[in-house]
Amino acid sequence: MHPSEGEALFALHCRAEKLSPVSEYQFDPDRKWRADFCFLAEKLLVEIEGGVWLGKAGGHTSGKGMESNMEKYNQATVLGFKLLRFSTQTVKSGKAIEIVKLVLADIK
Repeated sequence: MHPSEGEALFALHCRAEKLSPVSEYQFDPDRKWRADFCFLAEKLLVEIEGGVWLGKAGGHTSGKGMESNMEKYNQATVLGFKLLRFSTQTVKSGKAIEIVKLVLADIK
């Protein structure tokens, strides 16, 4: 699967910070759900939400897509993961990597 603009930029930010998350991590073997990134030792999942500002409902921003995402994110929590969600704009601003660094430091 080809990474979105936000995912590619977040991966670049991680490399710059010498962080090595697993991309497209399958956190639920039964449902085969994947997270965009996972910091395995800390059980921290990161999702980069695309299409937030498209102005039309579709894919993940439709009612059905949002319901599906809620089910997925809740299951991640049930399985013991922490979850952070960011828009592409938040990644571009640098806020996403700063928040991830704070959470990782707090977990350790």
